[in-house]
Amino acid sequence: MQVVEAVAVHTAASVPNFGYVGKIPVRSLWFLLLYASDLLQHQPRVRQSIEDSPDDVTELVAKVLTHHVERRIKQNLSLGYLSRRDDLRRVRGRIDLLQTERRHLLQRGRITCRYEEFAVDTPRNRYVVAALHELARLVSSQSSRRCHSLATIFEKMGVARERPAWSEVVADQIGRHNINDREMLDAARLAFELTLPVEEAGNRLHISPDRDDVWVRKLFEKAIAGFYKVTLSKHGWKIRPRVQMFWPITTKSSDEIDRIFPCMEADIILDHRNQGKRIIIDTKFTSLLQKGWWRDETLRSNYLYQIYTYVRSQEKEDDPLSKDASGLLLHPSVGADINQFVEIQGHKIHFATIDLTAGTSVIRDQLLNVIEDQGS
Repeated sequence: MQVVEAVAVHTAASVPNFGYVGKIPVRSLWFLLLYASDLLQHQPRVRQSIEDSPDDVTELVAKVLTHHVERRIKQNLSLGYLSRRDDLRRVRGRIDLLQTERRHLLQRGRITCRYEEFAVDTPRNRYVVAALHELARLVSSQSSRRCHSLATIFEKMGVARERPAWSEVVADQIGRHNINDREMLDAARLAFELTLPVEEAGNRLHISPDRDDVWVRKLFEKAIAGFYKVTLSKHGWKIRPRVQMFWPITTKSSDEIDRIFPCMEADIILDHRNQGKRIIIDTKFTSLLQKGWWRDETLRSNYLYQIYTYVRSQEKEDDPLSKDASGLLLHPSVGADINQFVEIQGHKIHFATIDLTAGTSVIRDQLLNVIEDQGS
């Protein structure tokens, strides 16, 4: 069960010097939200706009969303089959005999029918309308009027204002004939992610990030992968998120061990074949250090064992990049910045933190520098 508590919520345009997500000091997590989304992958021109005006991300997302909404209105909204159940005076689709008898509808000349209707009131279009209303609260008055105006057009066309669950939107699959909806949906989804929860007293209900560790961890991991995909792919790097790795097992007692033996999955693997580099990245949204038995601070040993296993267990004769692959433990800064490495049995293991209280340009430089450091 997820714990929900009242917290303060800041938008990208109103984030204070920094707040806290759990125990992590944060100022620019919203910037990483962009890289965690699919918006930049489908619209690379947006990235340059973000770098030119990093503090106007909310306005930028509103501009992108309204642009695609206007284009969809000109091209006609996507339609979909919706399941309906209504009391009608004539048969349409299938008759619901149970409901008809239970409510004595025949005596009033009606029957309950279940049928499919081809309409614009799809989960996808309802989600966009809800996103327009959400952004209208966060942006300037001019952009707000534009969002409200487009939402009103959708509603007059028959799209309800009620926001559907994301699972309903995903189930509403995008076909070839309405592929342009993808970019509109990417911007709409990001609109709901532009609020940043912090640990201050507030009056809005939000899932407590300190207790919803899975959400925060996955967001940080996906953001780092998305950032490197956008910035490094054009320089010859291949970025692979969530890579399953296999143990170099030579002998086993029986096939039963396969059922209980744990799997390994690297968060991100970066390959550059021309440079002969492989970097295995493990991200955690928590402090890299902890209190030790004999000293005030020490690296978390279980994380060190994990990244060491990743680089050593994957050595293969037919995979040259695996021979001197490096490992990178990448965490947010908590109290102090860390940028250190050791070399163990031919493999460099790097320990680095990213300061999420810094400006977006600083975060960007830190993420790029830590990759450049792997070759030094």
